[in-house]
Amino acid sequence: MTRHIDFDGIENFRDFGGYDTASGRPVKREVLYRSANHAYATEADLERMRDLGLAAIIDLRRTEERTREPSKRWPGFGAAVVENDILSDHADWAQSMKGAEVNAEWFLNDGMGYYRRAPFEARHIDLFSRYFRTLAAADGAIVVHCAAGKDRTGLICALTHHVLGVHADDIMADYLLTNDESRIGRKMAFLGPWLRDTVGKTVDEAGLRVAVSVNPAYLETAFAVIREAHGSIDGYLTEVLGVDAALRERLQARLLG
Repeated sequence: MTRHIDFDGIENFRDFGGYDTASGRPVKREVLYRSANHAYATEADLERMRDLGLAAIIDLRRTEERTREPSKRWPGFGAAVVENDILSDHADWAQSMKGAEVNAEWFLNDGMGYYRRAPFEARHIDLFSRYFRTLAAADGAIVVHCAAGKDRTGLICALTHHVLGVHADDIMADYLLTNDESRIGRKMAFLGPWLRDTVGKTVDEAGLRVAVSVNPAYLETAFAVIREAHGSIDGYLTEVLGVDAALRERLQARLLG
């Protein structure tokens, strides 16, 4: 099954439905989409997104990211948009890179640290909670995205799969689909000049490859700190995100075939 959907100016757009679940009912196709940001969408891209019948767009980016790369919308756009302006608990890349030697090791360590913090960051808790409530109530497809569609998006999609009963192996396999080689090549070609122009850092090919990729250890780390803090992923979903038994039942009723 092909999950990646090719757009002219939107990276890493894919359907994350279609998996088998513990209940025996598969996750529906053409309802759950994920992507990178929509700032570079072409007119053709916008028409194609419109035709997906999107009821909601969940934008996980920080305020400054949305300002720097504003989303494009199609004429007559009427989907709900979930976003927030809660300040991040940690520095963005531009600040973190100041005075640092930015290479593959830096990006790997940055990624590991990010996944330890991300499940508990106040802005993510707000967005993730609203995402699940929106997902349960939306009358149509949704797309969730961040800047690159790999880390914040990867974590919330993995949590969605868990709620729906997708096997852990399939959760990880779906997460790792971000590492599509053609996508990596395009993102490296974009990120190198972007870092040079925006952050003033020149990064070699090895560093760029780590920067645009996901690593199994990242998601494993997020799940490990979640279990350490709440006993289980289900405990975190209930205690932190408010995904209780009633909401879980609504999600499964809407999203499982």
